[in-house]
Amino acid sequence: MTTPVTIIGAGLGGLVLARVLHVHGIPVTVHEAEPSPAARSQGGMLDIHEHNGQLAIEAAGLTDEFRALILEGRQAMRILDRDGTVFFDQPDDGTGGRPEVQRGELRRILLDALPAGTVRWGHKVSATRGLGEGRHEVTFADGATVTTSLLVGADGAWSRVRPLLSDATPAYLGMSYVETYLFDGATRHPAAAKAVGGGALAALAPGKGITAHRESGDTLHTYVALSKPQDWFAAIDFTDAAAATARIVREFDGWAPELTALITESDTAPVLRPLNELPIGHRWGRVPGVTLVGDAAHLAAPNGEGANLAMYDGAELGTALAARPDDVEAVLAAYEQAMFARGAEAASDGAELHTLMFGDNAPQSLIAMFTGDEQAG
Repeated sequence: MTTPVTIIGAGLGGLVLARVLHVHGIPVTVHEAEPSPAARSQGGMLDIHEHNGQLAIEAAGLTDEFRALILEGRQAMRILDRDGTVFFDQPDDGTGGRPEVQRGELRRILLDALPAGTVRWGHKVSATRGLGEGRHEVTFADGATVTTSLLVGADGAWSRVRPLLSDATPAYLGMSYVETYLFDGATRHPAAAKAVGGGALAALAPGKGITAHRESGDTLHTYVALSKPQDWFAAIDFTDAAAATARIVREFDGWAPELTALITESDTAPVLRPLNELPIGHRWGRVPGVTLVGDAAHLAAPNGEGANLAMYDGAELGTALAARPDDVEAVLAAYEQAMFARGAEAASDGAELHTLMFGDNAPQSLIAMFTGDEQAG
């Protein structure tokens, strides 16, 4: 089977690319390892930025659908000391350019905007290889294969397409998140809900922190950050939720109970999320017939740009292919040069934000970023 464009990965970047190609009448197939759209939780809140994510949604023709997903008030931000003292409290006055939506809902409107059958579920890639003249073969876990004249890896940190272009692999950032959820916050977890407020919370110290967001349905979604080697986390049995929770919360001895409640009162088992990154400035030489979007190309420290960049990559690539369908190699070369630059800039910004949040002067360094008060940092 040969298709003009084959995308590996039905995340936001791959789906925006598929939607933009579809809008312009270009045939596309997306192969996704997950067995169905509902196979797993799609993560939490995303702030979608005016300068990239929202432009991608506009290119996909889904601005109205996107605006219907916005959760009002969630751009509020507060920074707390470990004893619960509020250092910084910025309400959502409706003028911010980073509206918050649930990732799963954003993915849903992209899936709904594609023709039935565009996404092939349960297609886990086991191997890829070049066939020459810009053509590539993708082999799936069930032994099936597909041959394509344009292959796009939108398959995230551990991309199976990336090795066609680069020997780079993600490296551990030195920090992991532990993810928890508290449901019905205002009624079942009132102290924690009051601490979080209407939007996002960051309670930080050098090398550690508790960050949380109020999501839809009054859910409090928390990422507990700890700068520890992977061996330290490997010694914790995360299959024993109570024991894992007890071990993690010990790192926050003396912190305010309304903050540690975001760990101890979790309605779900704690989930370990190691943070990895590709080298800042990751790039490759032009290889005919294949490219990458999103984390597959420029995985970086979390800074709110990952999903936005992935969608923008997809929109930029799709729009350029539609404008110059007979000059694919020139399109890919120009796309990659621009993508390399914005990916490197975002990765550098992510590393800087990581230092502001968890470096030696946290949380004052982060407060200074928000207030512009250099003395605070």
